[in-house]
Amino acid sequence: MTDFTGKKALVIGGSRGIGAAIVRRFAKDGANVTFTYAGSHDAAQALATETGSAAVRSDASDRDATVQTVAEQGPLDILVVNAGIGILGNALELDADAIDRMIDINVRAPYHAAVEAARQMPEGGRIIVIGSVNGDRMPFAGGAAYALTKSALQGLARGLARDFGPRGITVNIVQPGPTDTDLNPSDGPMAGMMHDFMAIRRHATSEEIAGLTAYLAGPEASIITGAMHTIDGGFGA
Repeated sequence: MTDFTGKKALVIGGSRGIGAAIVRRFAKDGANVTFTYAGSHDAAQALATETGSAAVRSDASDRDATVQTVAEQGPLDILVVNAGIGILGNALELDADAIDRMIDINVRAPYHAAVEAARQMPEGGRIIVIGSVNGDRMPFAGGAAYALTKSALQGLARGLARDFGPRGITVNIVQPGPTDTDLNPSDGPMAGMMHDFMAIRRHATSEEIAGLTAYLAGPEASIITGAMHTIDGGFGA
């Protein structure tokens, strides 16, 4: 466990799955946590009650709303951007507006949130974006646009690490492989195919992803920045 007592954290996209596990971990470790949600009102309110955190409704596809939320919650010690969607299918057939919305949520929101957070963030702040192992490897057809959004985060981290490094602010990407959530259950129809790619043939738990995120937000990770941290059971090995 890391002692986050006195630290203020914002998790963008925190009501379910990996985001909820991160909220629980930071709250358990003493942080003052706020998280955003878009549509899962009941789940968000239940999580806020459980953890003593605050829930704020904000749509990550809306740049102005995202920037306003970050500005209002600052100054932040820790920003985690977990909001993300996945659209898979034949690139010749996918709806162009849906792809643009995915880019808004998966790429533009992390960039603008990180920049806005850094305006007020104190020395030694932490910015962590939850990406995907598909930023490194897309081993099946139909994932081009999704992989594009996740590989874009790698350039974001490397570039902003340079911009914010003089203030001791770190910027890192956590890249999960298959993780057991309601959107990607460990017994789902694609599980067997995904496990065939893995050295450790199981889904990760959301708590394992939260553990790595907490480490990167803690004092022992103060020299780690501009880096991709893959946690995928060897999916990309």
